[in-house]
Amino acid sequence: MIEFISYVARVFSLSTRLFANMMSGHALLKILASFSWSFIKAAKPISVLAFIPWITVTAITMLEFLVAFLQAYVFTILITIYTSDVLASH
Repeated sequence: MIEFISYVARVFSLSTRLFANMMSGHALLKILASFSWSFIKAAKPISVLAFIPWITVTAITMLEFLVAFLQAYVFTILITIYTSDVLASH
């Protein structure tokens, strides 16, 4: 019974970890994009400083892609390990 609970807990911890990482990245992008949009609306359209937040949002988006690929890799490795543990114990 303890082993069964351990395997079920692994699935929940993996899914919770992935969900939290994805939501934090999306929340960060939403906050920065809304800040950038209000900054551009408040500044003069010709102002070069108005586009600095968009450069930041673009950089964070590239970082988010990197994190997404890393999360996919970690997810694949952990699923493989968890599946091999389940199949090896039977």
